[in-house]
Amino acid sequence: MNSVNRMLRPYTLVGVAIALLLFTACAQAPETVVTPTYTIDQFLDTTSMGGASFSPQGDKILVSSDADGVFNAYAIPVAGGDPVQLTHSTDNAIQVISYLPESERFLYSSDQGGDELNHVYLRDPDGTVTDLTAGENLKAFFGGWAKDRTVFYLLTNERDPRYFDVYEVVLDGLQKELVFQNDTGLQLGAVSRDGRYFALSKNLGDQDSDVYLYDRQDDSLENLTEHEGREQHQPAAFSPDGGSLFMLTDRDNEYQYLVRQDLETGDRSEILRPDWDIWYAYFSRTDKYLVVGINRDARTEIRVLDAETFEPMELPSLPEADITSITFSADDEQIAFYANASRYPSNLFVHEIGSAEPVQLTQNLDPEIESEHLVDGEVVRFSSYDGVEIPGILYRPKGASEENPAPALVWVHGGPGGQSRVGYSALIQYLVNHGYAVYAINNRGSTGYGKTFNKMDNQKHGEADLGDVVASKQMLIDTGWVDAERIGIIGGSYGGYMVLAALAFEPEVFDVGVDIFGVANWLRTLESIPPWWEAFRQSLYEEMGDPATDRERLERISPLFHAENIQKPLLVLQGANDPRVLQIESDEMVEAVRANGVPVEYIVFEDEGHGFLKKENRLEGYRSILVFLDQYLKVEGEAAT
Repeated sequence: MNSVNRMLRPYTLVGVAIALLLFTACAQAPETVVTPTYTIDQFLDTTSMGGASFSPQGDKILVSSDADGVFNAYAIPVAGGDPVQLTHSTDNAIQVISYLPESERFLYSSDQGGDELNHVYLRDPDGTVTDLTAGENLKAFFGGWAKDRTVFYLLTNERDPRYFDVYEVVLDGLQKELVFQNDTGLQLGAVSRDGRYFALSKNLGDQDSDVYLYDRQDDSLENLTEHEGREQHQPAAFSPDGGSLFMLTDRDNEYQYLVRQDLETGDRSEILRPDWDIWYAYFSRTDKYLVVGINRDARTEIRVLDAETFEPMELPSLPEADITSITFSADDEQIAFYANASRYPSNLFVHEIGSAEPVQLTQNLDPEIESEHLVDGEVVRFSSYDGVEIPGILYRPKGASEENPAPALVWVHGGPGGQSRVGYSALIQYLVNHGYAVYAINNRGSTGYGKTFNKMDNQKHGEADLGDVVASKQMLIDTGWVDAERIGIIGGSYGGYMVLAALAFEPEVFDVGVDIFGVANWLRTLESIPPWWEAFRQSLYEEMGDPATDRERLERISPLFHAENIQKPLLVLQGANDPRVLQIESDEMVEAVRANGVPVEYIVFEDEGHGFLKKENRLEGYRSILVFLDQYLKVEGEAAT
């Protein structure tokens, strides 16, 4: 399952009647089904993939895959056949960026053991690797290609660790030139086809941002979105002729929609305004199509529009899966896309535009697992403690019924401002396959449900949002097939904080807690944020509180200072190299809870950061979660062997 995570993250309208139908369907007792249980080894034999770039000849697609246990670069033949492994890292995850246009050289990004200090590398076909952003203690991003693909852009904070400057790299010789010095926390969003204009965003505070236009020709910087009050504006893409900029805005609206602003006159025209947030928009390689991604009720909806008329193009139909991303070939004749669902991990497809059916290039679910033995996530809403409607995704174990009630877990996503989304999660399916119901709550403050809902927990964290988490327990009980005496809580990152907060501030509600690198002390976390978050510091302080002025409240909502209240068993998982939630957060929390005489298990992965990328670590971590839950949440004698 995908989770959008704003602060602590390394990217069908359901009405009340439909939600009630879903809830009623979930509440009905199913037929007795004997479902085999699978091991964590089988679930993690499933391959995770990401990224997609067509080779210059269009005959293969560059992807990242963890097929060998660590994310590496692979080339997948478009005509079908076995993937060819191109890199062989055994420690650091490799995330592909793009093939170069003239050969099968390619760019990729990688950090060191999860420290998030990514560099951008160039790999030659003979295996030679060049660090294009060499240096100590710097972080770098790929910034995109110019239209003719003779130059590309890199962003690094090598000059000032707080801000990312823009460099232009000439493909012939790889000369790197500083073209925009960033001294005010601007973020590059788009580059015009001719490289003249840069569109940049500036974060002004929570739900408040502007778009600036930098003109390299006269070295000028102009604010295109001056406004009063709070409005969000984000650059999406320049028009093919460079005369206008497509932007996302929530001006006078709950959700972000797509507009086009003329750079000469400043006139705006609306392109697309669905009833949900538009996440992104970009043009295809020949500028024939405009791709728009929409966050529709925890699912990704992609629309491909004619770039001139904005009429929609018909996409391939995959009845059991959602298309989650699209990449065009150089001639716009082919698209590569990923599709997934609750019971299927992301698989790569290729589709020739105009043909009848797409071709599936991968089968990433372990062949020993039958997908019909897994379960679909259902969007379920409930009325919280104050009447606010809270959405989430409910996973019901096969065989769970009033006669055979299941233990359950409330799953809290990262953030603040993240979102649990419909899609495949090896951990969730593993737990559900072993008899646990999971409700992935999107408590108030989550992304995707409008700006009013998103700001409902501002400076009320561990209070207003925790109330939703607590209220979800009764919703689970009311299904009739969840055991009211066996309900725990699990979460990672901000969700890990919510686990600790629930155990500390509502100590009788949940029976166990699983904390995956969660914040224990907000004062320390907010005082130690990485320097490259400087552009978002004000926004973060407005949402969470400023440690210089809000110490009393931040201490009040920090579980570390209230650990004496925790009386329920706790499992903690932590990456030693985590730059966001420092290991000391978990160290001190574990020590404090153990002082209560409470069962606490603690696992630290020495080669991981904020998220566990190596399969061997996920295998150990996920297995430990099930063993812990079987010991403390299942009925005696019921635990799996």
